[in-house]
Amino acid sequence: MRVLAPVLTGACLATTVLAQTLCVPCERNSKACALAAGHAHPVKRMAFWQSRFALPVEERTGVAPPELVQFLALDVINQGIPAEPRAATAHAGVLAEVRAVLAELPQSVKRRLSERLAGIYLAEDFGGTGFTDTIADDSGRKVAAFVVLDPNVLEKRTANEWGTWKESSPFTPDPRYALREKLEDAAHDNRRQAIQYILLHELGHVLSVGGHFHPDWNFTPSQVPPGESDPFFDLSWTLDRAKNEYVSKYAETLPEAKQVRYYFGARLAPTDMARTYEHLEHTPFPTLYATTHPGDDFAEAFANYVHVVMLGKPFEITIVEDGKIVKRYGPCWDEPRCAEKRKILEEFLR
Repeated sequence: MRVLAPVLTGACLATTVLAQTLCVPCERNSKACALAAGHAHPVKRMAFWQSRFALPVEERTGVAPPELVQFLALDVINQGIPAEPRAATAHAGVLAEVRAVLAELPQSVKRRLSERLAGIYLAEDFGGTGFTDTIADDSGRKVAAFVVLDPNVLEKRTANEWGTWKESSPFTPDPRYALREKLEDAAHDNRRQAIQYILLHELGHVLSVGGHFHPDWNFTPSQVPPGESDPFFDLSWTLDRAKNEYVSKYAETLPEAKQVRYYFGARLAPTDMARTYEHLEHTPFPTLYATTHPGDDFAEAFANYVHVVMLGKPFEITIVEDGKIVKRYGPCWDEPRCAEKRKILEEFLR
């Protein structure tokens, strides 16, 4: 198997995988072209994935097929991301760990996934750690989803290193301040457990498809059908059709949420760390990342609930100032603030 990185030639992004060349007929700056081609792409249709659903959940994994790489190339053009997606063929260890993580999931989670997960596939340089998108049946109803992971990102950090890096990213760096996240005890703090938590978030997106947890993440707020009710969404969010925005019901309780940006472009000062998490404790959001979008609210709640409650693993954020601990933040699942979200998750995962 030989993979050539995508090469932009005129109006054609060519990706050669297994001697098959797929061409993306969109210029790098043509977002409208990429958006239209992405919506019509075969990987967005159930017919492309149907055979995968005959496999056990843990066997629905592999290197990204050429069609999926082509779709990712369209997506980075549409999103304006300077990336060049390609299939990841030299990461057998990561692929084995992904399969092991799937095999070890609670049976109630695997049962739900069997209906909705088309598979988890490895690709490089698509602009993130994980990527999930929906799949529609012949009637256009969204019924399933696929997940893409970048092994180059996954290989770099243990669970606690990854969590610390992610949760620190909304705050500008300062040597006087530190934020540390604990997702595993020392004996299990490894790459596989990092993959597990990252994958749980993406699987939360998969399980939200057709679940009435929040509006379709491909919709802008103004596109949400009038009268649609999503009980999980309604606990924390409203939508402003005039401004085309999702609005947190806890915007005054957690004013810092407006400035939360993960991974790139930190907007919060290090002095905001402790205060932000103090405010978060007065909301039903289980993590700070959950405040960024209704879809991520559910995915974070699912990931954190499975991690803490179903798998019995640790979750703690510690904030340090001048070498002294000034704030600890832990799981919310035994607290009244998250009781309604826990009830929804428990009913869903029976």
